[in-house]
Parts: sequence; structure tokens; C-alpha cells
Amino acid sequence: MLQSYLFPIKYAFFSFPFVAFLFTMPFLIVQYRKYGYINKFRSFLLYLFLLYLLNAYFLVILPLPATRDNPAMASGGLQLMPLNFLRDIMKETSIVITNPSSYLHLFKERAFLQVVFNVFLTMPFGMMLRYYYRQGWLRCIMFSFLLSLFFEQTQLTGLYGIYSHPYRVFDVDDLLMNTLGGILGALLADWTSSLLPNVERLDADVDPSSKRVTYLRRFIAYIIDFWIWSILQIMLDQMLDLSLSFLLSSGIYFMLLPYLTGGYTFGKWIVRIRLTRTGPKQRVSLLSLIVRYGILYWGIFGLHQTIPLLNDYLHPIITVLVTLFIFAMDVAFFIHIFVSVIRKKPQLFYEKISRTKHVVAWKPEEAQEEQAPLT
Repeated sequence: MLQSYLFPIKYAFFSFPFVAFLFTMPFLIVQYRKYGYINKFRSFLLYLFLLYLLNAYFLVILPLPATRDNPAMASGGLQLMPLNFLRDIMKETSIVITNPSSYLHLFKERAFLQVVFNVFLTMPFGMMLRYYYRQGWLRCIMFSFLLSLFFEQTQLTGLYGIYSHPYRVFDVDDLLMNTLGGILGALLADWTSSLLPNVERLDADVDPSSKRVTYLRRFIAYIIDFWIWSILQIMLDQMLDLSLSFLLSSGIYFMLLPYLTGGYTFGKWIVRIRLTRTGPKQRVSLLSLIVRYGILYWGIFGLHQTIPLLNDYLHPIITVLVTLFIFAMDVAFFIHIFVSVIRKKPQLFYEKISRTKHVVAWKPEEAQEEQAPLT
């Protein structure tokens, strides 16, 4: 029976890197937006919780039927009699009531182990709700029940129609035991909370505005900005020449918009960073933004927009030389970024020239209010 549990766990651990990759960008955006920085303990806890949920889900749905046209179950896939597991245990057990030494056999029997498994399945869920999310008892019970109901519904519908019939039984006892597991997990959180870091104090001594703006944070902001900028450029493409729409859209979004908003683009606003000038006068000027992004978009990136025009106006040999020059410039720029990231340099070369930099846009009054105590 142990092998039946190890099989889904193995697949959960195998899938975790891929799921974590998809989870990372939304996670970082929420953390930057809500807390202004990334707390290592909070990150560890939430990724551990993600791993737990993945294991729990795989334990519920695996192994899958061999075919989508699986046969219908004799019971119709339903077991609606509460505490029916007691009858299963009594029917299958080899325990002799008058012989206490036989009680150890209970820990080897399928019906009993199934009950224990269903209790333990949701204990981490209840513990996380109580310890990290600071939920009251009523919500811990309700969310544990809803998680169990989701599991049972997934089984009853054959993975929501992927399979022709249910391949596991919708068991009301599973709902009861999973909910009990969530309650026990919440109790365990109360008993062990003094041994764990206080989640309400994780950010108490941290000033997010003093944090260095990492290149990862800037990259996330750029990804968001790139999507919006691309939409703007597509709109201008309908009216203007391709090269002109590139220059105009980059000028509007990366130069004019930050000037009007005090250093923000939409992506920077999402992750709570903004552009400022180095030196005593911090508000970023339009000239410094034109220099900064003119070098980047109208210079380094903008040269790529001229490549389709080279064959029309230049000798083929000159076209090859210009193309090689652009390629060499791209390689040099990539190396510059790579070295700056590895050495954690605060500014890239075009930022130094334009005398601009990123800072964390966090004000004390924007900090979260303390969460209410547990009830």
C-alpha cells in the first residue's frame, strides 16, 4: 500500500519545478506590490505550501485509468453513508478484542490506513491556514471542507469530463476525515506557533524603500511594460510606417509617460519601483528620460528597425558590415548586462550617462495595517 502513495508523490516532485516556474512571476508581483520586497522565509513557506498542494492533488487523482472510456463503477461512484469506514474496519480487521497484542495489526490494514491517510492529507492545509493566513476556526473548518469537496468532485466527475465515468468513489467519509485533518492541523499550528517565526512581525523591522532594486524586479516590470508597449505599437502600425511607429510608441510609453507620472510606467508601478535622477534633484526630467531611453530604444534597439531598409539604400557589402556591427553591438550589450547582473552593479551604462536610477517606490503610509488577532 505504501507504493500506491509513493507513486503520486514522485510525480508531484517531478512536476514541481514546472509548476513553480509558472507560479513565480505572479508570486513576485504580489510580494513586491504587497510588501515592497521579497522575504525569504515567506517565500520558502509559500513554495513549500505549493509543493504540498501539488502532492495532495496528485495523491487524490493518481493513478489514472488506462483509457478515457473507463467502465462505470458498480456503486455509481458514490458512498453517502457517514462513518461507513467503521464497518469496513470491523469487516477487514484481524484484531481480536480480547487479545491486545493483535491491536498492532490495525496499523497494517487497508481500511484503517485509508482513514489515517485522509486525516493527514489536509493537516498541512489547516496548519497553513491558521499559522500563515491567520484564519479563524470557522474559516479553517470551512476551507478544509471545501478543499475536500474539490477533491471528491474531481474524482466524481472523472477529472471534469476527461474520463467517461468516475474512477474513484465520492465518499462522504473522506469529506469528514479531510475536514477533521484541517481542524487538527489548525490545532497543531496553535500548539507550535511559539516555536515558529511570527508571521505578523516578518516585515516589522524592514524598510522596503531602502532595499536595492534588483534586476529581477526590473525584468518583471519590463515584461509587463513590453506587453503594453507592444499593444501601443500595433495600434500605431495601422497608421504609420513600421520604423516610425516603433520610435513614436517607445517615446510615448518610455519617455513621456514616466515624465508625466514622476518616474512610473505601468510595469514599474505594479512592482513598486520608479525612476529618479541621481543627485540632489530627484524628480526625473524629460531630457534625462530622452537620453536614457533614446540610447536604449532609438539607439541599440532602434538600429534593428533599419535592417529591412539597408538593401534598398546601401551597397550589399556595406549592408553586411552594418549588420555585423549591429550584431557585435548586441553581443557587447548582452555581456554588459550579464556582468552587471552578476556583480550586482546598480546602474547600466545608459543609466549612468542619463544620470537616472531605479528606487523602491514605498511610503510608510502604504505599509500594511497589522492583521487582526486570531479569533
